[in-house]
Amino acid sequence: MNKSILYKGCLEPIIMKLLHENKRMYGYEITQRVKELTKGELNITEGALYPLLHRLEAEGILQAEMENIGNRVRKYYSLTKDGKKQKTAAMSELQNFVNTLQLVLNPKLA
Repeated sequence: MNKSILYKGCLEPIIMKLLHENKRMYGYEITQRVKELTKGELNITEGALYPLLHRLEAEGILQAEMENIGNRVRKYYSLTKDGKKQKTAAMSELQNFVNTLQLVLNPKLA
């Protein structure tokens, strides 16, 4: 089974949680932090990350800020006030999903 299909639905809450914990991050930094936290199990591609970041920005969940770093411009993302509320809801939804999977994967014997 392709793990990336399983992970795809979890990217939004993962990104929002990272931005909540780190205040602001740029795209590559997000991919590397996820890779580090998952010990290489989850590799977020640019093709998955940037469309999601742009959608969340368009929805008012994220705000972007451009910053010059040396001779490069880096785009930092952070949660908006609405994004912080949405992060809480997304994390709760993800936890409920994990709990439901546990019911199937590890049913308790009566």
